Amino acid sequence: MKHINPPELGDSSGYGYTQAVIVPSGSNLVYIAGQGGADKNGNYGSFAEQLEQSFANLQIALTAVGATPEDVVKITILSVDHDEDKLRLISAKRNSFWSSQKPASTLIPVPRLADDKMLFEIDAVTVIPNS
Repeated sequence: MKHINPPELGDSSGYGYTQAVIVPSGSNLVYIAGQGGADKNGNYGSFAEQLEQSFANLQIALTAVGATPEDVVKITILSVDHDEDKLRLISAKRNSFWSSQKPASTLIPVPRLADDKMLFEIDAVTVIPNS
């Protein structure tokens, strides 16, 4: 994959994402459904706890399809009652989850998700080479 950050679009690296990603031909695209912040028992915590759990759930889905975080091309994040404090938490998590090549990203503030207790959700598009 080729990650591109045109200087005219500003430096997005501090926020934990890349402006554009080129996927090589001969790869399989995998779409991972939105991963909320509930644990396997359906328990929700604070926004920060749900953020961590959502990324843990994303990692489980990536592993299940034979992918790693570096194989992720694009993510979409939904954040309930979004503000600057939440943006800082999200940016820090993206930067720790993707150490070098970061995916393209869209963050959408929303008033509510599927369950009233849900405060965060992330989905992903992943590329894995044909075997």
